[in-house]
Amino acid sequence: MILTRRAALAGPIALAACSRLPASPEGASPPITLEQAFAGRAVGAGVFRVDLTGSERRFRARLDGRLKGDRLTVVEDFIYDDGEENRLTWVFDRAGPGRWTGRREDTVGMAEVVETGTEIRLSYLADFNASGEITRLGFEDVIYFGPDGRIINDAVVTRWGLPVARVRFEMVKL
Repeated sequence: MILTRRAALAGPIALAACSRLPASPEGASPPITLEQAFAGRAVGAGVFRVDLTGSERRFRARLDGRLKGDRLTVVEDFIYDDGEENRLTWVFDRAGPGRWTGRREDTVGMAEVVETGTEIRLSYLADFNASGEITRLGFEDVIYFGPDGRIINDAVVTRWGLPVARVRFEMVKL
């Protein structure tokens, strides 16, 4: 009986682990770098969707990125549909060809960034304060050019290593 229960639990956990990474974009996509995606000004809109409940939180954002040498600083100003506003600032440092590390006010440790040619993979942990409680979430992002030239950021959000939410953010450069 114990083996059966373990097997029953192992299957869904294994399937959940497989969906921890967002899928690569379908079809041909032009090359993209972190500088192309985030240096300069951009505006966009997105949605944070909780898998279990289907609840959504929509937001708009303005981004202002500045590249100085091997450091890219990106200021993100978020406005949520419920009226909340938030500013976060990424500081990315080039770590080698096609590789960056980054930090933001809410990250735990360093974010890892890998440019693969047609997409950027961004992986990090962040602590979120919701109603006075801190929740640690993992983010696995894939950033790429959409067919219409928009920059798309799809993310899988995890808690304790299991997928709990998804984010889609689409932006256009100004």
